[in-house]
Order: sequence, then structure tokens, then C-alpha cells
Amino acid sequence: MKVVAAYLLALLGGNNEPCADDIKTILASVGADADDDKIELLLSQVKGKDITEVIASGREKMASVPSGGGGAAVAVAASRGGVGAAAPAAAESKKEEKVEEAEVSDDDMGFGLFD
Repeated sequence: MKVVAAYLLALLGGNNEPCADDIKTILASVGADADDDKIELLLSQVKGKDITEVIASGREKMASVPSGGGGAAVAVAASRGGVGAAAPAAAESKKEEKVEEAEVSDDDMGFGLFD
């Protein structure tokens, strides 16, 4: 992940074709170790590709991966413009939070710390 982040930082910095040395320099500037194998793998996979297309393709693939929790359903619905679908999911998560709070208050078994 840090190799990908360094590659993207190089792109944002104006380097249209970052090389392994550029990525190593960025990683070294923050004290991170550079794994040559991972750098070469990344560079071979993105060579000749537009990074915006690579990111868009990745987003499409990640949309189909279940991520667990109610927050993902809200984020997916909101990103697709389904505001109406996001509201019930948000209401459900609020209900769950209220249930959890009730369970926590039961743990003191009726005794307060300073009673």
C-alpha cells in the first residue's frame, strides 16, 4: 500500500512516469522501507496505463466486495445517488447504537461508582 501511495504522490507532484528510484526516494523521505519486488510489480502493472482509468477500474471491483457493517451500505447508496435508500440504512444504524447503549448501562447492575 505504501508503494502505491508513493507512486500516486509522485504523480501528484507532476512526475508523469515515476520510476523505481522516485518511489524509493519518496519512501525514504518518511523513513519507510522500500521493497524492490513490490515496486517493480506495481510499475509493471501500471506501465502504459492512465492512472485515472486504473483507479476507476479498481473502484468498480471494490463496489462488489462486501465490506461488512451498515456504513458501507450508506456510502454505496449515497455514491449512486440513492438518497432514499440511505435514510433507512442510517435509521437502522441509529437503532443499533441505541441498543448497544442500553446493554452497556446494564453492565453496572444497578450500582454506580459513587453511590
